[in-house]
Amino acid sequence: MKKTVIIKASSKREGNTQKVVDYLNSNSGFDVIDLIDKKIGHFNYEFKNAEDDFLPLMEEIISKYDIIIFATPVYWYSMSGLLKVFFDRLSDLLHYKKELGRKMRGKKMAMISNSGENDRRIGFEMPFIESAKYLGMEYIDDVHAWFSTNSNELHIEAKQKIDDFRKKLLS
Repeated sequence: MKKTVIIKASSKREGNTQKVVDYLNSNSGFDVIDLIDKKIGHFNYEFKNAEDDFLPLMEEIISKYDIIIFATPVYWYSMSGLLKVFFDRLSDLLHYKKELGRKMRGKKMAMISNSGENDRRIGFEMPFIESAKYLGMEYIDDVHAWFSTNSNELHIEAKQKIDDFRKKLLS
C-alpha cells in the first residue's frame, strides 16, 4: 500500500477541517501533519527563510510518502493562508533546492476542502491541479465536504463523497 499523508492547513486546530480529516482518516491509517504546528515563513527570493521548518518538513514528506492530501477550509473562496504560504514555499524546491524538488516527480496529490455549506466555487481546485502538473506529480482527485444546517455534523452527502474519495485514494 502506498504511504499517505494528510497535510492539514487550518487556523483552527479542532475545527471543521479536523472533523473532515478525522472522517477521511477513519480506517485509513494516513499520517497527519498539521501546518499550524510548523513555523513556515513566506517565500523570499533571497531564501531568508531557509532555516524555518519548511525544508525539513519537505525532506520528511518526500522521503516517507507517495501520496500527499491537502486538507483546507475554504477561506474567502480560496485555500487557507497557511496552505497558501506552504504552496508559495514550493518555489524553494524550484530554485534553491532543485534536487529535492525533483523528487516530487511521480508522487501523487489530492485535496479535500470544507466549508459550512456545499458552496465551493468552480476553479478552487486549480492551484492544486496546476501545481501537481508543474511538479511532475499525478493529481488524483479532490472533494469538498460541508456540514448539515445548524449542526456541527458532516452532511450525509458529504460523507458519501468522502467515502468515495477514500476508496479512490486506497485503490
